[in-house]
Amino acid sequence: MTQVDHRSLAVPESLEGERIDVAMAQLFGVSRTRAAELVAQGRVVLEGAAVSGKSERVWAGAQLDVEIPAESDPLEIVPEIVEGIGIIHDDDAIVVIDKPVGVAVHPSPGWRGPTVVGHLAGAGFRISTSGAKEREGIVQRLDVGTSGVMVIAKSEHAYSVLKNAFRQRTVDKTYHALVQGHPDPLEGTIDAPIGRHPKHDYKFAVMDDGRASVTHYETLEAHRFASLLEVHLETGRTHQIRVHMSAMKHPCVGDLTYGADPALARRVRLERQWLHAVRLGFEHPGTGEYVTFSSSYPDDLAAALETIRASH
Repeated sequence: MTQVDHRSLAVPESLEGERIDVAMAQLFGVSRTRAAELVAQGRVVLEGAAVSGKSERVWAGAQLDVEIPAESDPLEIVPEIVEGIGIIHDDDAIVVIDKPVGVAVHPSPGWRGPTVVGHLAGAGFRISTSGAKEREGIVQRLDVGTSGVMVIAKSEHAYSVLKNAFRQRTVDKTYHALVQGHPDPLEGTIDAPIGRHPKHDYKFAVMDDGRASVTHYETLEAHRFASLLEVHLETGRTHQIRVHMSAMKHPCVGDLTYGADPALARRVRLERQWLHAVRLGFEHPGTGEYVTFSSSYPDDLAAALETIRASH
């Protein structure tokens, strides 16, 4: 018999008026695709009434009850072309891509949506077979809700060299983040360990017994409601920038999971955190030459930034 996880939570004020699939993603850590599946299966009840569709809205204080069956499916790579993934560079050793929002890097429990490895398989790319089966060739990851540049190893040699470079922290990982308010000081270093949140298994937090995590930032633009930061990661923990900025009381605009203002998110029309991997620099595993690849802001982030710039 399939094990079913029964979860029940009151909708917080921060999710007032959100779609049910968005609320479930925030509260229970499931993908929006998985949330829609659960709604269609009749496993979602809002304030005593079955939810009719994934776009139904929630309200603060309403009781949300969800049944989440355990997924026993193996983490299979499904070859499929994913719209929006751009190829920035391709050679015998590596492929560098521009990852859009809403795409996971590889399959994982609870994620039924598109993946980078699935796209590469569907597009006919041969990548390294090093690493776990569902993560072959993957030497770095970006969150589903984070866009930007990333590299995948195509050869076994490239996988070994790049994996070691990330481990030795010789890869230059540069992000731009639009955060609420104005960090003080305007530039600095956040050195605070990060671990899994004690109450929410889909979140992370600054914790004394967490893993060492170091983030360097500088303010590029300061506006009335938000600041545009350039961020360099020394370590690469899950949700690192989002957790560190939230801990400073300056969460990424639109990042409702980590305390962003939902009213501001609606004002700039963002349905995800304003965070983008803009540059990646490393020694090419084939030639030894130092190479840099970059990605411009996608339309939703560019539009949100322009709205912030125009706010006086």
